Parts: sequence; C-alpha cells; structure tokens
Amino acid sequence: MSKLPLVLASASPRRLELLAQIGIVPDRVLAPDIDETPTQDELPRAYAQRLARAKAAAVEAPGCLLLAADTVVAAGRRILPKAETDAEARRCLELLSGRRHRVITAVVLVAPGHRLTERLVTSIVAFARLTTPLVDAYLASGEWRGKAGGYAIQGRAAAFVRFLSGSYSNVVGLPLFETAQLLRGVGWLRP
Repeated sequence: MSKLPLVLASASPRRLELLAQIGIVPDRVLAPDIDETPTQDELPRAYAQRLARAKAAAVEAPGCLLLAADTVVAAGRRILPKAETDAEARRCLELLSGRRHRVITAVVLVAPGHRLTERLVTSIVAFARLTTPLVDAYLASGEWRGKAGGYAIQGRAAAFVRFLSGSYSNVVGLPLFETAQLLRGVGWLRP
C-alpha cells in the first residue's frame, strides 16, 4: 500500500494544509459533489459519518487510497450549518456564545477492493460570552464564510475559545493523529 497514490476527497484547503503539517501531500485532490442536507432528526455523529462515507463514494479513484472527511459543529443535538450569510453566521455565534459545543469529524479511508476504515473524533470547545461588537467585528472579517458553525478556530475566532478538550486539528477540520493512524494501519505511512 505504501506505493499507492493518495487521493483526498475534499474541497477544503484547510484539510490540505493540515496534512502538509505532518508531511503528507496527496497525489490528487478531488472535490466530491454531494448533498449535505441533514435528514430529519439526524444526529450530529451519524450525520458526520454519513457525509464522510458519501464523499468517499462520490469520488472515483481506482487503484488509489482515498481519504475523505466531514466536520460537524453541534450544539446539543443541533447540527450547525456551514455559514454562507452574515445572518447565518450571526445565529451560529450567538448560539455558541458562553457555552460548550462539540466538533465532530468522521474520517474515512478507502483502500483498493473497497476496504473501508474510519474514525470518529469529537472535541469539546467552549466559547466565552460574545458581545455584539465582538460578533460584528468577526463577521466583518469574512473568515467565517463556509465554515461549520460560522467560525474558524485557526483564525480570529481563537480569541473566543476559553476551553478546548480534544484534538485542535479536529476543530480545524481533520484530526491528524487519527488520520495518521488510519494511514499507518494500511501500511501507507511508516511508523
């Protein structure tokens, strides 16, 4: 497996940057086109797993290792959207203000022969109370656009985080320890 090309099934530049941090450069990056709408009553963990598997299934990469992931921000049972508008991002930030939430990432690795292995990683993040001027300034930065939960921990929103338990890279978008474990498990990455 160590000679197989690695394909990243993701449109996220953050996942590419995270992999580069641990010396992994995929041979190809293919953005899967899937419907990311949660089903009625779908819980965050199941949603993350379903989307990661769907991303892997949506990409054709015969003879390659295929890596796919999906990150979900959850407040209780509620799945927060990838914010696309100021109003959506504001609602997310106001909901997260002064409380804990979970960031869940499902990582899927598909080897030739459709052998699938996966990991599900959860981190707990607590935000400080966010004042209206803080939220307004963050929204003006635009860095929230397209981010699950309406924030990017690796940017200005780092100043909102009063507590983090678990994997920081998971909150950014890809848990590196678990991803490396998956790649070692199939012999692609050396110990």
